[in-house]
Amino acid sequence: MSTFTSEPGARLAGRYRLEDRVNAAGGWAAWKAIDETLARPVTVLTFVPGFPRIAEVITAARAASRMTDSRLAQVFDVEDGGDERAYIVMEWVAGDSLDDLLAAGPLDPGHGVALITEAAKALAGAHAAGLAHLCLTPGSLRWTPGGGVKITGVGIDAALAGITADDPGLADTQGLGRLLYATLTAHWAGMESTSLPPAPMADGQPCSPRQVRAGVPAAIDAVTCEALMQRPRRGQPPLTTPAMLAQALAEVAPAPGPVRPAPADGYGGADRYNLADGYGAGQDPPGVQRNTTYPWAAGPEPRPRPGHGAQAPGRRAVTTSAIIGVVVVVLLAAIGVGGWVLSHRNSQTPGADHRTTPPAPQPVASLLTPVGATAADNAGKAPLAIDGNLSTDWYTDYYLGNPVFGGYYSGSGLVLDMGKQVSISQISVTLGPNVGTNFQIKVSDSSTAPAPQKSGSLRTVAQAKDAGNTLTFPLKHSVSARYVVIWITKLPPKIGGNNQYQAEIYNVAVRGTG
Repeated sequence: MSTFTSEPGARLAGRYRLEDRVNAAGGWAAWKAIDETLARPVTVLTFVPGFPRIAEVITAARAASRMTDSRLAQVFDVEDGGDERAYIVMEWVAGDSLDDLLAAGPLDPGHGVALITEAAKALAGAHAAGLAHLCLTPGSLRWTPGGGVKITGVGIDAALAGITADDPGLADTQGLGRLLYATLTAHWAGMESTSLPPAPMADGQPCSPRQVRAGVPAAIDAVTCEALMQRPRRGQPPLTTPAMLAQALAEVAPAPGPVRPAPADGYGGADRYNLADGYGAGQDPPGVQRNTTYPWAAGPEPRPRPGHGAQAPGRRAVTTSAIIGVVVVVLLAAIGVGGWVLSHRNSQTPGADHRTTPPAPQPVASLLTPVGATAADNAGKAPLAIDGNLSTDWYTDYYLGNPVFGGYYSGSGLVLDMGKQVSISQISVTLGPNVGTNFQIKVSDSSTAPAPQKSGSLRTVAQAKDAGNTLTFPLKHSVSARYVVIWITKLPPKIGGNNQYQAEIYNVAVRGTG
């Protein structure tokens, strides 16, 4: 056995120092390691001599390394030096797994739908690139400290376990259905061993979410049952791919729409995104606060797990809310006494001016609604990119052979008219599931709308490369503009297309004041 697979402290390639073995099974081991060249934690997979599926795992890892969606754990390095020298270096994914989030009980249905919609979109992009997961469990889905969804093990977990599927799209759709079921019920409807209790059964199948937990909307229940158990909804096509599931979930998301997880795009991982005003990958623009809590937990406090602080039967636990209430009362009393003392002192000071000027209220950024949109391609569908409905979209024509608009022109834009001069602090763009779009966000304060096929001297405030799905750009300084232009310079491969390229935009959300 090669030395680097056996103990902490060993180095691979002179840069990856193994620290702790975090998992092992059937001839492979996963380590937390340090990339000493880049001073960052990584995950390293090593293998014992004679591991029978090393070729399949290496092939899957190389395919996964080409994926750039920030919602998929990245593969950084693949070494194929025979079964005694092979290793794989991947992103170290911090944060809480889905079963951690469900320790407090099921999530709010809208938030559960939002979480699985993001996962389905990410896997739709992987399937478009020829990759599947096939081994989805609550441990495969994480909520990162940066406030984003992350899926681990795409392609690699199945190769490690020797799992294949005749219909990978259907297999991952059912896997996503199990994850959605878990968010709604805090039960697991699969055969895998997890920290969640098994789903209650009826007639050989899991009970529907509405039978397990009151308050699950009927439409969400129906989509969950179709994805998990392939129970068809009346008048709807069967859900057999992650992309179809993502669309179905977008249609049943509770109005006015669930709070979506803030994508990790641009904050760590591959440096694909760049804010033109100075903040690139790995940096937080001023005012951006990373979410380190469980925003989707339905209960106020996590239930203690056995052996981790569980309360003995018959004893009444002092709740956190009660403690907080006592602290608040004490603080209020102290503030009141302090205020009385100060006011009493001021009232005794000759010439004291007791008039106070309240601070001027600061404008609060809110969602701004464009009054119109236009484009060079399919101009009549441009308003679908600003209607707030993630099941409708604007799309370019498709072009053959060349992702830069077939070689006919170098770029084309979707132009949003805000109706007047506004102050913009954040822009989010939801693309189609296929990764590969290059675009810039440009603005204009002219009273005349810019032409959709001329970027001219418009100011660029943000840009993205080889992008897909949802990207959010907080601007370092608010930008004053009337027009926002999504200027596309490269198209992604069209789904199911043969050497065809086409971009889709499902939604553009502009936040600011004005």
